[in-house]
Amino acid sequence: MWKIQPVSVNLGNQDMGLFAGAADKVNRLWKSYKKLREAASISNHFAKYLAPKVATSKELQQEVFKIRHNVYCDELAFEPVKPDGLEVDEFDAFSVHCLIQHIATEAYAGTIRLVTPREEGQLLPIEKYCADAIEHPEFTPDKLDRTQICELSRLAVPEQFRRRKFDTHPGAATGVINEEIYSETELRCFPFIAIGLYMSAASIAFKMGINHAFVMMEPRLARSMGFIGIKFIKIGPTIEYHGQRAPYYINAELLMKSLSPSFRMMLKDIKNTINKQLPS
Repeated sequence: MWKIQPVSVNLGNQDMGLFAGAADKVNRLWKSYKKLREAASISNHFAKYLAPKVATSKELQQEVFKIRHNVYCDELAFEPVKPDGLEVDEFDAFSVHCLIQHIATEAYAGTIRLVTPREEGQLLPIEKYCADAIEHPEFTPDKLDRTQICELSRLAVPEQFRRRKFDTHPGAATGVINEEIYSETELRCFPFIAIGLYMSAASIAFKMGINHAFVMMEPRLARSMGFIGIKFIKIGPTIEYHGQRAPYYINAELLMKSLSPSFRMMLKDIKNTINKQLPS
């Protein structure tokens, strides 16, 4: 008759190490999978409700100038009201303009421009109006190749995409939305309007081979962008310029190095969308 003998399994330190190593690997894979799902969810949610547009036509550029007039002239009174309802300045002649469109209504939820000086005498707005505020020894427009610099400028989000009518401070136009008009699902996406605008502008800069970007913005907006990994470098003090603003700098390496995985996928998808709209 067969007797079943108990088997003694001796897990030595080496065996335990192997089991622990395998567990750690599974753990890391699971965390990576969760991050990938989160990243895909953020990007897919943005793309479900909002679409970046390059204003390559005169009609789309008119939409840009209307939004800017609504925000900068009618609402905030930073610029005088224009008879034609269009806010245009000298820098638009050498700028590329972006829009974010709300897919369901086809309304435009925001705009930004990329100012790209190329010819003699063309300056960035920050050079013309705020040059004295730039104190960084290295990140200064006049020390960089003119074909490699741009400025992210005139970011504007219409009031109907913001939460409260009395949010009229300069930072109110950067992604806070009107909760009474849009669905609960859509509300989760609209705080990304400003992020989507900056990523659209960055995508254009990548396509044009531009590496250095400047922007005048509120420090609290810069902090907000930093939460998701868009880490602007402050290159001068906060001054009074259409509200409390400071000069900031960012380049492609800094953006890709610090951008969180969740929003890196969003940038990749926006880049693909933008690239299809730009000439090869």
